[in-house]
Amino acid sequence: MTASSSAPQPLPPESLPQWQRQDDTVRLTLSGDCREGRVPLPPAPAEGALLVDAGAVTHFDSLLAAQLWTLAREAGPRLRWQALPPGLSEVLALAGAADTPASAPPPPAGWLARVGQGLSQALQRLEVTLGFIGEVLLAVFRALRGRTAMRSEDLLFQLHATGPASLPIVSLVSFLVGLIVAYMGAAQLQRLGAQIYIADLVTIGVVREIAALMTGIILAGRVGAAFAAQLGSMQANEEIDALASLGLTPVEHLVLPRVLAMLLMAPLLTLYAAIVGVAAGWLVAVGIYRVEPAEYLVRSFQALTLTHLSIGLLKGTVYALLVALAGCRQGLNAGRSAQAVGDATTAAVVQAIIWMVIAASVLTIMFQRLGW
Repeated sequence: MTASSSAPQPLPPESLPQWQRQDDTVRLTLSGDCREGRVPLPPAPAEGALLVDAGAVTHFDSLLAAQLWTLAREAGPRLRWQALPPGLSEVLALAGAADTPASAPPPPAGWLARVGQGLSQALQRLEVTLGFIGEVLLAVFRALRGRTAMRSEDLLFQLHATGPASLPIVSLVSFLVGLIVAYMGAAQLQRLGAQIYIADLVTIGVVREIAALMTGIILAGRVGAAFAAQLGSMQANEEIDALASLGLTPVEHLVLPRVLAMLLMAPLLTLYAAIVGVAAGWLVAVGIYRVEPAEYLVRSFQALTLTHLSIGLLKGTVYALLVALAGCRQGLNAGRSAQAVGDATTAAVVQAIIWMVIAASVLTIMFQRLGW
């Protein structure tokens, strides 16, 4: 912040900066002496991406910083900074209004530049994700050595929120999916007079694949979104910064209990979902296709092997772990506004589902190759 001996004089109206449209971006350029309201900021356009270039500002004061902070709050993610003078960028970053680097380049033109920018942003997100996973692994290792700062009451609370509180929605979805699988499979088997094989179809399909996948999707929408919203709100309210300033590790206090709760509850929820799905198939086979109840149970136990059960529980545990990591990762790295918290919650669900689909594909191919 540079000072001068004489008070700055207001600029004439024709010299005041104005928003100027450039392609898909509306640009505002600030330069020179901007102290004491000498350069009042014009209202931001209601639509379009906004770019503020303040790299040529030679003098500024707290009034300009307050005006830019207000502009950033009103514009939200539409606003980008191309350049900020030294000092002003630190003030805005401290206020949470300059999340992008002060020296960010102007918006690129052309599809190749947009592809490059997208790849650069993807690499930055990957770097953040890998760093977060590394911190979680270190927290787990410290917990295994008995040196964790995690509180047992936090783990118990997350166990209840993840497990028993999720039973109603898991029951409903698993029952309906079991009905659908049994009914659609029986409609084809009936043509061959092989209704008894409904038990094999439902048992293997539900236990090995469907129960784990449905449980993971339910946890992504219910628990993963809650993790992102909770941690994102704490980030917006600067509670996570307060923990760090007290010398406490946010990953150990906030992330580790949620991850461990998901790991402990996932096999139980997956097993419960499998039982409900098989029971729904029993109702279809016995009630609609006249299969003997005892015969259906016998066929189900014959079809159910330890391999199928182990694979289903393993997949459910992997999916739940991915859900917990996605939710906590997005929450801890959320912005400091209500919209940023909402974006982080949405991103957590989307990211968890994408990770689950990739994991399901890899695990299925791997187990098939191994002959399991």
